[in-house]
Amino acid sequence: MSTVIDDHGHADHAHGPAKGLMRWVLTTNHKDIGTMYLWFAFTMFLLGGSFAMVIRAELFQPGLQIVQPAFFNQMTTMHGLIMVFGAVMPAFVGLANWMIPLMIGAPDMALPRMNNFSFWLLPAAFLLLVSTLFTPGGGPNFGWTFYAPLSTTYAPESVTFFIFVIHLMGISSIMGAINVVATILNLRAPGMTLMKMPLFVWTWLITAFLLIAVMPVLAGCVTMMLMDIHFGTSFFSAAGGGDPVLFQHVFCSSATPRCTS
Repeated sequence: MSTVIDDHGHADHAHGPAKGLMRWVLTTNHKDIGTMYLWFAFTMFLLGGSFAMVIRAELFQPGLQIVQPAFFNQMTTMHGLIMVFGAVMPAFVGLANWMIPLMIGAPDMALPRMNNFSFWLLPAAFLLLVSTLFTPGGGPNFGWTFYAPLSTTYAPESVTFFIFVIHLMGISSIMGAINVVATILNLRAPGMTLMKMPLFVWTWLITAFLLIAVMPVLAGCVTMMLMDIHFGTSFFSAAGGGDPVLFQHVFCSSATPRCTS
């Protein structure tokens, strides 16, 4: 009897409360987390789409129509960031959470608690990102590629929060990628060799390795931006002996595998 009670308690502990809001907050079930990723991506898609509507409404006729140029630049930046980092990437991660365990015969993801944590970093990050629109000077206004030295010389105060958001999203991506790799390599059903895995699982295995490789590069890139803004360095400033093209090399080396995968 004690064994049955312990097993039942372990099941509750592994998958969170059976009902209520806390079920979704504390869940470690890969289907629940995949569903939350998909709903989050859909929400960000609507938010990013609303920013796009502001852009298109302003461009409906020549001249100033609805918003000021500074706010227009903020809308273009926020639209790109939200669509790439908030809609597309979480949508694919949600599909991975749903499908990979089912396709390889795994009971769940290999690291379910980290799976929960990697998701909840995203709502916190994007809530912080959107809140920068209400800060003095407005939100980021230098495009979603945040090319330096534009993003380090003429940036509003919100660029510091933007850099922190990029770090949070990077941490979430790295943890999710580690989870995918650990699941695929360790939790395949008996007889499911690597050469028998579905193509979707193979694509995610490769994508996860790419994310683990490139996200620290992006983190280093925005950290150099932070140093240029607040600590007097000149990584990307030609006036101080830096190289503006360095940003393009570092950023593109991290963005290209992420966007193409």
